[in-house]
Amino acid sequence: MAPGRAAALAYALLTFATLLWAGNAVASKVAVGLVSPQALVALRWSIALTAIAVLAGRETIRHRATLRAHWPMILLMGGFGYTGFNALTYEAGAMTSAVNLALIEGTIPVLVLVLNFLVRGVPVRGGQLLGAAITLGGVVLVVSHGDLARLAALDLNRGDLLAALACLFYAGYTVALPARPAVPALTFFAAMAVAAWATSLPLLLGEWASGRTLWPGAAGWGLIAFTALGPSLAAQLAYMRGVATLGPNRAGLFNNLVPVFGALLAVGLVGESFGLVEAAALALVLGGIAVAEFFGRKAA
Repeated sequence: MAPGRAAALAYALLTFATLLWAGNAVASKVAVGLVSPQALVALRWSIALTAIAVLAGRETIRHRATLRAHWPMILLMGGFGYTGFNALTYEAGAMTSAVNLALIEGTIPVLVLVLNFLVRGVPVRGGQLLGAAITLGGVVLVVSHGDLARLAALDLNRGDLLAALACLFYAGYTVALPARPAVPALTFFAAMAVAAWATSLPLLLGEWASGRTLWPGAAGWGLIAFTALGPSLAAQLAYMRGVATLGPNRAGLFNNLVPVFGALLAVGLVGESFGLVEAAALALVLGGIAVAEFFGRKAA
């Protein structure tokens, strides 16, 4: 595929992935009272693992020697990037505000730039920093609803710290993706799904032992099916392809679309208003991605 077409496809895939993740953020609010956080994590990966086994089971078995050789890395990536991120985010949602969560998630691209520099020595161009700053400005604008004085009143609590740790986990996963074993993307994701499912079980056991587990009813199962097939399966495959094409620094910046898409979905699904503040935030996020992508492409 020509470089231009490959990049265009990567942009579309990354945008699609962030749209699904924004839907997952909305779903996490709907899940309250329908299913408990760790039950949601474990059951969504049980469904995703079943689906991926049907799609790539034979191919995964053929590559079992390579996967076995890289299993420690796969277990860490699946445990932290998939299970850890979602488990901490769902727990944080019960302890902090949606404003705090959205603001903290906007730090993922910045964390990717920093970790990629610290771990791999990948240089960060001034234009990429400028693009990250512009997109982060859009995130701040949308989560503050244009009233920046609200940000000064935010207090860090346990939920904020859990959300920040979750973002660090996902940034680390993003930086590690280019070093994944040389197997087809679907095969690698199958191994990651196994790791995510396996690491979710101790968390579910701990939740059950503490008496906090809420098993889903019909509505809860519908929600779990969406998170399994959308954010867990389709979005992760799209994101891996985007990172493989553009690299972690350029691809990671698209995570800033999550809070913007979340606001748009809230308008359509919950009936919240969309005004000049939200429009300006969207323009900043997209403009920042364009700036960072321009300088990132020159660096590449």
